[in-house]
Amino acid sequence: MKIVMYKRALACLVLMNLLFLCGFVSVTEIRTARMAVAMRTPASELKLDETLKADKTRSALGITAIAASDQRVVGYQVLEKEPLYELTDEEMDALCRIVEAEAGSEDEDGKLLVANVVLNRVKDKHFPDTVGEVIFQEKNGSYQFSPVGSGRFYRVTVSEETVAAVQRALEGEDISEGALYFASRRYANGSKMSWFDTHLTYLFQHGNHEFYTSAR
Repeated sequence: MKIVMYKRALACLVLMNLLFLCGFVSVTEIRTARMAVAMRTPASELKLDETLKADKTRSALGITAIAASDQRVVGYQVLEKEPLYELTDEEMDALCRIVEAEAGSEDEDGKLLVANVVLNRVKDKHFPDTVGEVIFQEKNGSYQFSPVGSGRFYRVTVSEETVAAVQRALEGEDISEGALYFASRRYANGSKMSWFDTHLTYLFQHGNHEFYTSAR
């Protein structure tokens, strides 16, 4: 009888050891599998959420449009295309302002055309080499862009459509046919338009503006 009880106790002991050993092996295998997965997973995948959040943050930009009475921020999304022109914050602000001042009542293409003219002048050897210098250029005692001289340049509030038009121009979209000048015959004085008609080559009209290039 004692032998039978001893054998049963021994069998129970062996069974418990086997169960403990199986459990230890299972836990070890799980830990090993997890470590293997972690080692095979690139850091970029382990931090996918952080990367996506960073990309969303980098996708937003803004420019500050300073009005006469207050300040406001005009926000805009960066488009997929890389800009062909790299401007400082001050140049970006100046370009948006001159487009708004000159073509605020025009459609987006009309605004794009004014931005095109500014950038065409930057590239032309007969004009200054930077956006700021082109916009503030004086000749014979008057500014090349009348809103600068009248002060309207400093008072405008830049619209979202103007920012979009400027973006298009900076990305290389050019519908100006090489225009270096524009004028509104309705508002320009007679002597100015006479000079345009006799010294420049007419290209086309869009909205209230007529566009010209140097005489050929």
